[in-house]
Amino acid sequence: MYLRKDLEELGNGKPIDTEAIEEAVRKIDERLAKKSEEEKTDAETKKLKKTRNTLTKDYLPRMQKYEQQEHILEERNSYSKTDHDATFMRMKEDHMKNGQLKPGYNVQIGTENQFVVGYSIHQRPGDTSCMKDHLEELKSILHGKLPENIIADAGYGSEENYDYLQEKKLKHYVKYNTFHKEASKKWKDDIMKPQNFTYDHENDEYICGYGRTLNFLYERHQKSDNGYRSLIRIYECLNCSGCPHKNQCVKSSDPHANRRIYVNRRLNAYREQARRNLCSEEGLRMRSLRPVEVESVFGDIKGNHGMRRFLLKGLEKVKIEWGLHCIAHNMRKMALSTE
Repeated sequence: MYLRKDLEELGNGKPIDTEAIEEAVRKIDERLAKKSEEEKTDAETKKLKKTRNTLTKDYLPRMQKYEQQEHILEERNSYSKTDHDATFMRMKEDHMKNGQLKPGYNVQIGTENQFVVGYSIHQRPGDTSCMKDHLEELKSILHGKLPENIIADAGYGSEENYDYLQEKKLKHYVKYNTFHKEASKKWKDDIMKPQNFTYDHENDEYICGYGRTLNFLYERHQKSDNGYRSLIRIYECLNCSGCPHKNQCVKSSDPHANRRIYVNRRLNAYREQARRNLCSEEGLRMRSLRPVEVESVFGDIKGNHGMRRFLLKGLEKVKIEWGLHCIAHNMRKMALSTE
């Protein structure tokens, strides 16, 4: 594109953006302006003009379009052409049974005795990354206060959320994704699971169910979508050769590979605390309230009153629309309770 690639506007390997293209056009204009009348018809001049035409009519408009799209996306990976604030998500209601993505919002609510005490609207499909923002929103509504007890399902049981709950000194009953599986006989009897390995604190090593030792290799940091950093410790078996269960235990296609496990000590400690909370007498009572509390409210608004989709577009308008539904729900609930 740039003749012998000797122009400075190539960018020296730097990412190309609108400013870089505009700067390239400016430099080409300067070179063209220095040409004499005789030189304005030579081959190099024609190539410069052709390059300028390509930059201004093709590359620059496309780059401006891409930058506008990136601005709309922000930290998301998709948006709807008809509602730039909406993100494509897999909906629970999937009539075609094909996992079709549809533009939408992630609605979070907090309830007490089936009254909505707070709500928040999110542009991320996963519940895990919404908990902190939702509680901070609730805190602003409740004039700086937060509920004494936080109850949530397994979709919220992440290290980041447990860390936040501990920092705020909130008593919580929040499941994690393997909470129910860990209670099954199949899980407990599966000696290939790292959770069932024996840990040697003195030597910082794990011993698998077949007596092989896994030594510590190194640590690495893992960043979540929210930017939260977790510390992962990697352990590897010294030698898995000769083990009759290697094919089931080692997933690598490399025949010389050994079993590796990835340990998040902090998350494991949080999960142990969560398990104690959930299995306590109070925890069992709190767990029984969650489906009655939150699911009943969603069921009433969606099932009994037909709120299946938002009628307005844009994040701020959607917040208002959902807020009106919550107010209406609370008013109906209050009216029924006073009859």
